[in-house]
Amino acid sequence: MTLDKALQELGSYGIRVRHTSPFYATSCFPAGAGPDYVNACAAAECDLAPVEILEALHRVEALFSRQRDQRWGARSLDLDLIAIGDMVLPDASTQAAWRALPPDRQTAEAPDQLIVPHPRMQDRAFVLVPLCDVASDWRHPLLALSAQELCDALPPEARAEVVPL
Repeated sequence: MTLDKALQELGSYGIRVRHTSPFYATSCFPAGAGPDYVNACAAAECDLAPVEILEALHRVEALFSRQRDQRWGARSLDLDLIAIGDMVLPDASTQAAWRALPPDRQTAEAPDQLIVPHPRMQDRAFVLVPLCDVASDWRHPLLALSAQELCDALPPEARAEVVPL
């Protein structure tokens, strides 16, 4: 499976995967952007700077024919950097501004720099359900809630759409 191979490939960039969640079937996001997805979360360690981690993720995506032609368009592989411990990048106000970006602007605008934690992770069951499998006690450094608390705050029907494979 592509996801298994991509996780293995991270090692060639110095990213050591320590834990991986089960794989989950989820509807494509946004709806209609392509076929349904397989989602998972991995806890990893490395000695890379945050931007170097993102660059490594993009290189692995390219190895699996990822094309970045359209924001949230169909993709063969999408590796996101969700969080790095309690790090906030580039700063709390920028992260908060992207977190508050209205939905109609989210599809049209993309940050020109790395934003960590991912500014919409708290809204996405397809991120939080697998994250709870590998780091349920991780705390969002700005929202001061654990991954499990963020997940539990989502509507039950959103969590139910993340189906174990």
